[in-house]
Order: sequence, then structure tokens, then C-alpha cells
Amino acid sequence: MPDAAHRYRSADEDSARWQDFPRRPGDIVISTRSKSGTTWMQMICAVLVLRTPELPAPLTGLSPWLDWLAEPVEQVYARLAAQSHRRFIKTHTPLDGVPDDPRVHYLVVARHPLDMALSLHHQSANLDRARLAELTGQPVTPTGSRHRPSVEQSLVRWIEADPDPREELDSLPGVMWHLRDAWARRDRPNVHLVHYDDLRADLAGQMRRIAALLELEPPRPDLVEAATFEQMRSRADQLAPDAGGVLKDRRAFFRAGRSGQGSALLDEANRNRYRARAATLAPPDLLAWLHRDR
Repeated sequence: MPDAAHRYRSADEDSARWQDFPRRPGDIVISTRSKSGTTWMQMICAVLVLRTPELPAPLTGLSPWLDWLAEPVEQVYARLAAQSHRRFIKTHTPLDGVPDDPRVHYLVVARHPLDMALSLHHQSANLDRARLAELTGQPVTPTGSRHRPSVEQSLVRWIEADPDPREELDSLPGVMWHLRDAWARRDRPNVHLVHYDDLRADLAGQMRRIAALLELEPPRPDLVEAATFEQMRSRADQLAPDAGGVLKDRRAFFRAGRSGQGSALLDEANRNRYRARAATLAPPDLLAWLHRDR
């Protein structure tokens, strides 16, 4: 793997699938952590590239998750090879795990880590784990009547956990690993960082910015409307990332999408604990951009 520094693997992902993927000039790679705006950015790219609010196919077909082991890699390659428009491809792999190609644009979306962790907590209850295991060829892990922690307990445990960031990318160390790597590349002309809160605050302005970065036409009002969180939630059957049927409720995937909820659920001591931990994992300039001094 000469053009990628690291291979990221989990029970349902393998970044090695990127190595033999035939890239094209202008390809768009959307690299995010889970529940950080991945599907939102896919939809933004879809309407900017295709110039229509009515997509010709489900979003997962137009913008496949290349690393996901639930679909044979040959099928993913074939679907992308058949596309004649500019391709926009999903990955949860950090940029040091995908080929570094100056002809390709890399979009990295960041979200406040506590909001991401809150969404992960709710998403966990919406997954059909037996179906996921079936698709990826993994053994089914029985859950029994295991006690599910409260949201607050889950957030505190997430703050305190200290796994290898390259082994558990959705941990706090893993989130910061992903973003720190992208932050170090942010001056490259083909690496673009987008903040989830900016999408919430000014979607039209952010879509104009993204279009300019990708050398696409600016969005019409109907394209911006199609990419609003509310419109996407109303079209969950077409837009939710559920090609394999692993979600119990597609509409619940678009649960709320608000910012600041994760921090609001913690008391002052645990908010301070989070801040102190984050300060050990990322540089001050990245944290100032990421946290927005909330």
C-alpha cells in the first residue's frame, strides 16, 4: 500500500478497498466520523453535481460507502465505473488511510464531538445488529437483557475511554485523530474542512462555498431547500444510509440534528472534564474551530 499510510479495519469496514479503486480527476471523497454530517454532505454534493432536487436513485446508490464490507467490492467498483457524472463517495476513513491524489477533492465534515457522541448513542439503539452481522459475515453477538446506560452515563464513559484511536475511530481519541490529520492538510487546495454548525447556521452560504471549492455551479434555492435537514428527514426512505436494511427506523436516522445538546446534558464538572481531555488530543487552533467556544 505505497500511497496510503495506514489500513483501517473493523468488523464492517476495510480501508484497503480504496487501494485498487480506479480514481478519476474531479472525484469527491467525503471523509467523516460517524454521525457528523456524512449523509448531509452526500446530499449537498448530490444536488450540486446533478442539479436536481429529485435524485434519480437512492442516495446510497449514487454515493456508495466504499469501505463497507456489506457489499462486495466488485459491485461497488462497477456501480461507480458506470457513473458518468462527477462521483462523490462516502468514507469514514481518515485521510491518511485513503490514496492521496491531487486530482481528487477531499471534503471532511466536523461536528462538536459531544453532539456526535449523543447521536451515536441514539443510533446504536436503531441498528439491527443481527442483520448487520449477516451482511458482513460476522457472528451475531447476543445482547440479552443487558442494561443500556443513560445518555449522560454514555457521554461520561465516552469522554473517559482511552482506546487506540486507530482501532476505535468513533471514540473521542479517534475523532480527534481523524480531525487532527485533516487539519494538518487544510492548506492543500484539494482538502476542504466543513463544520456541521456552519451548515446549520447558513446552509445556502455553505453550499455556495462548497460549490466554489469543487468548481461547480452555485445552488439554486430549490437545491438548497432539498438539502435542508427537515426535507431530508421527510425523504428518509430514499436518503437514509440503509442499503442493506440495517436500520430499524430510517426516519429515526434523522433524529434531530441540533447542535449543543451533548454539552447541555452534562453538568459543569463533566463539561470541564471533556475540555481537559480534548486539550490533550488536539491543538488549540483546531479545538477553537471545532468547539466554537460554546
